[in-house]
Amino acid sequence: MCSPHLMHHVYEAFGRRRLSRRSVLGAVGAAALGATMLPAMATRAAAAPGDGRSIVDLSHVLSPSFPVWPGSRPFEMRTLSSISGGTGSLGSIGIPTGVFYTAELRLEEHTGTHVDAPAHADAGGVTVERIPPEDLVAPLVVVDIAAKAHADNDALLTRQDVQEWEAAHGEIPRRALVAMHSGWQARLGQPGAFTNQDRLGVQHTPGFDAEAVEYLIRERDIVALGSDTLSIDAGNSTDYGAHLAALGAGRYAVEVLANLDRLPPVGASVVVGAPTHAGGSGGPARVLAFV
Repeated sequence: MCSPHLMHHVYEAFGRRRLSRRSVLGAVGAAALGATMLPAMATRAAAAPGDGRSIVDLSHVLSPSFPVWPGSRPFEMRTLSSISGGTGSLGSIGIPTGVFYTAELRLEEHTGTHVDAPAHADAGGVTVERIPPEDLVAPLVVVDIAAKAHADNDALLTRQDVQEWEAAHGEIPRRALVAMHSGWQARLGQPGAFTNQDRLGVQHTPGFDAEAVEYLIRERDIVALGSDTLSIDAGNSTDYGAHLAALGAGRYAVEVLANLDRLPPVGASVVVGAPTHAGGSGGPARVLAFV
């Protein structure tokens, strides 16, 4: 948002010259761009792959119908002001309504594609804004258990799966994010299939075996785990062994990843856009893979 001083002059110009809304927004954009162009260009240049790699978005689009952990609040979005309608309450803080589109969001931290900070399962663990930035950029390893999960919805990614992956692709690189691809994304179009609850409310979804997580931390020094389901633990878990093993060791998790089927088993890199609200146990994230 532009500064109130800048906006004051833009609105004065609007009144004097009867500029169109497009002209006003163009004036705002030009003024803001003049102050930010060089840093933005530098950031964009640094972030671009630059070596012919493509970018795969591993984040789901969040909407009120997106599945959440049973009992959690669904995502909500309420319009505060719209450009054409002029509705909302922005006028009360000095910004005329009808100029900007804005909305209010209501959601729990662990909604959609999101990060679990160590503090989510460890009282002494770091909160989400304290995850070191260098841990949010990592080599990306994808372990495919889709066939096993199709045959058994309660399937676990085991130490044997990890060892078989390494026999085929080499040793998992140090400080990697290891993601479980179970094929669960295909269930999003089927009502109830993503949470897959039985008549008692128990979820039947795949996850990591705690022994495999301990091995990955101890022997491969991974930085994080990822899953394409609502949890890195299997849905029927009662001890949450994967969470306790990973988060208790100071690692973080990224759950409900998208498009893992578009990635190679090894060779990609990942950037996790974790939120930075103080004291958070996690939060929605934009996650990008460079392939």
